[in-house]
Amino acid sequence: MTMRRLALAGLIAVAACGTASSPGTPTELTQLPRPLSSAERTVATAGNQFAFSLLSRLAGAQRGENVFVSPVSASMALGMLLNGAAGSTATEMRGALSLGNAPLAEVNQGYHDLMALLRGLDSSVELRVANGVWVDPSIPLQPAFVQAAKQWFDADARVMDFANPATITAINDWVSQQTNGRIRTIMDDATGEEVMALANAVYFKGRWRKTFDAAQTVDAPFRGADGVERQVKLMTAPKDGFSYGEADGAQVAELGYGANAWSMVVVLPREGTGASDFAAGLTPAKWEALLQGLRPGGSVELRLPRFRLEYKRTLNDDLEALGMKQAFVPDGADFTGMSPLGKQLFVTFVTQKTFVEVNEEGTEAAAATGVGIGVTSMPPAMTVNRPFVVAIRERLTGTILFVGVINKLPGT
Repeated sequence: MTMRRLALAGLIAVAACGTASSPGTPTELTQLPRPLSSAERTVATAGNQFAFSLLSRLAGAQRGENVFVSPVSASMALGMLLNGAAGSTATEMRGALSLGNAPLAEVNQGYHDLMALLRGLDSSVELRVANGVWVDPSIPLQPAFVQAAKQWFDADARVMDFANPATITAINDWVSQQTNGRIRTIMDDATGEEVMALANAVYFKGRWRKTFDAAQTVDAPFRGADGVERQVKLMTAPKDGFSYGEADGAQVAELGYGANAWSMVVVLPREGTGASDFAAGLTPAKWEALLQGLRPGGSVELRLPRFRLEYKRTLNDDLEALGMKQAFVPDGADFTGMSPLGKQLFVTFVTQKTFVEVNEEGTEAAAATGVGIGVTSMPPAMTVNRPFVVAIRERLTGTILFVGVINKLPGT
């Protein structure tokens, strides 16, 4: 029997707005416009558990290397695919995504409503979410799967000939458009035998609530995990531009974007503690402990490197380590919730590519996740001149968009 193949892609982009000054600092958001529903809490909690499980696995597997991933991208992409999974395939996917026994209807409602809430939360920050489904005419889809994709993920399903190279080009063009050109392709690992693709895109555009003064940026050494010192551009944050705390032997700083709902958290482990080891030991509870001690950082001097990097990793082994095994087994995976041909479908690859740039104006980052299926008595200072952990999150819901470990930076 010919093995059918399918590809799923999820992507997320975060970008700083242009260098033009905003007319004024937005009014600070201090609470959500409404309480989170049970479904939203389920998805948000599961998403952050998945974020740290994935970070722990990657930091351990790539010790001393840079790691920068988007757990939301992977979670949403796999969440959409979950609607097509059945049996042990679905059970293992739920376990890997930390969704437990939550009803699928609740999971779908949670993804949909949480994204809608986040999109409208801060008018000074732009957040867009887009989903697409491409399917070859030879693959019949289950009506329930199509309905879920449209209703809960706002996906636009399109029938396209996967034997025609133009289809892959069209999907890659969609990815590039949704990420403003930062991620130009998502189908790099396609085998040429795919007959379906699903894509999720999230685009965030923001600016530091208090921008850095570029005149204070200086060349300074950054000692990487490899022990090599390289000259980098070290920025100095405005005194009222961040919160600061110390916990678990680490210095923690949080810098807000826009109306301060969205932020970047920088964690600098104590001297002698590797950032990869620190990240590998993070859990949602330890993360909350790091954040609970944050206070206005007016008496602290924060110096943060300006940096830009790209990251790519095939996540098959990592997801299998988190318990998602059956989905990768030919003739063993079960995607009958997606298609009558579902027992001929299996995951061939899960790859994520990311980009991030941090400068005086703000942050720009992008990520794409592709899944193929077959067929910081002197005032205290926080100088980030050695490996650190970084995350971009929404403060009021706690949703983590990006998380990573920066172990080395290119010299200037």
